[in-house]
Amino acid sequence: MNELDEQETARLKAIDQFVFTKLNDDKTGHDYAHIQRVIKMAQRLGESFSTIDLFVVVASAALHDVIDEKIVNDQVAAQQEVKTFLQQQGVSAARIDAVFAIITHMSFSKNLEHHYQLSIEGQIVQDADRLDAIGAIGIGRAFYYGGAHGHIMYDPKVAPRTKMTHDQYRQDEIVINHFYEKLLKLADLMNTEVGRQIGRQRTKILTDFLAEFKAEWNQNK
Repeated sequence: MNELDEQETARLKAIDQFVFTKLNDDKTGHDYAHIQRVIKMAQRLGESFSTIDLFVVVASAALHDVIDEKIVNDQVAAQQEVKTFLQQQGVSAARIDAVFAIITHMSFSKNLEHHYQLSIEGQIVQDADRLDAIGAIGIGRAFYYGGAHGHIMYDPKVAPRTKMTHDQYRQDEIVINHFYEKLLKLADLMNTEVGRQIGRQRTKILTDFLAEFKAEWNQNK
């Protein structure tokens, strides 16, 4: 994996500070700590590739939630702010385009109706973000997000949805159903081999949790 030069490192530090100001106070599970985990995982996944643009990987991992519809009210304005900021940092137009091709197309909801073919850098960042949605931390984030948005925890009378449009996916949901509608699917959607390996391990944590949750809910344990 290629290494960063001093100028790239300085630009990524500026991006890090920009993201911190935007997401540090988030209370939905898309906070600065989430970003740091995604960056670290993206760097880990990127070690398997010899020819990637590491700057694009880290910048995309850092910025992917700053323009997300779950976080901002005006996506167009948020995107323009990020573009202007990157231009001010001296990031090339080609790299800005590469970052935006990733962060505007990598989400699960964006790929419900259309599958977007991401660059290798995008596939790495997408895997890293999805891995943070599963496993023990993923369970915590699911309930944290659901609580923040007033979603109910569980209703056994309401079955998980199968096929959804983007707009349907964004409607109020049941937290436990979210495991079936998205989280349990992610391991099979990983792009990288290491992502698939970690995804399978973390999915086992989800299935064990769901079995325990339902047993306790039904007072069988």
